[in-house]
Amino acid sequence: MEKKLLQVRTVIISDVHLGTPDCKIEEVNHFLRTIRCRKLILNGDIIDGWQLKRAGQWTKAHTRFVRIVLKKLEKRDTEIIYLRGNHDDVLTAFLPLEFSGLSIVEDYIHEGPRGRYLVLHGDVFDTVTKNFVFLAHLGDWGYRALLKINRLYNAYRVWRGKEYWSLSKAIKARVKEAVNHVSNFEDHIAELAASRDCVGVMCGHIHTPADKQLGRIHYLNSGDWVESMTAIVEHLDGNYELINYAHFVRDFPAPSVEFAAESTEL
Repeated sequence: MEKKLLQVRTVIISDVHLGTPDCKIEEVNHFLRTIRCRKLILNGDIIDGWQLKRAGQWTKAHTRFVRIVLKKLEKRDTEIIYLRGNHDDVLTAFLPLEFSGLSIVEDYIHEGPRGRYLVLHGDVFDTVTKNFVFLAHLGDWGYRALLKINRLYNAYRVWRGKEYWSLSKAIKARVKEAVNHVSNFEDHIAELAASRDCVGVMCGHIHTPADKQLGRIHYLNSGDWVESMTAIVEHLDGNYELINYAHFVRDFPAPSVEFAAESTEL
């Protein structure tokens, strides 16, 4: 039986955070294996260098992610665009880098049927990340601690037969400062896109997926693969869609058994 695949022009994912225990690695691997695209944009924080410097957790499934991406580049002629994020900022000193079909850059202009879209991770508009590195690392430690509590709480919810619930997303939605931070972030990003003569912008960083119009700018945030498990796809007709993995897996079910990387078909 032939594997069911989704055919699109472009896929944009961000904030996978490979090397951390909270990365939804099986889900993102299944998503990438089940999709065919002409261009794959990895929009920052794909590898979490901050955590790997401490006591990160790199598994075979994380290596499988890298293999899936490289096979798309090698066997499927997929163009790969990798944008630097704040957690993989070690790349900053080497940018830009270009290989055959692979570009590693600070930002990128994606041109499609709907026009020019500015693509960037978005941490440039995060004052703490940009100017107060120590506080950024402290905040990251707090976020990881919150995710650990969240894992324990959701293990209890699973035992009780309840669905997943995100503590950190609930806090982000209710705390006024967090809501204002997201709003300001979106406005600044939209202004930058307009100044670059773009009709839209695609970013990540704040782990808040979005697809909306901000004035004349189409704002897209690809979310993350820690909690929201979302991605942006550009369909063959040029229209964009924010895909939630929970909905995606209903149409493209994950296999019950994960095969080794060597036997994975792309």
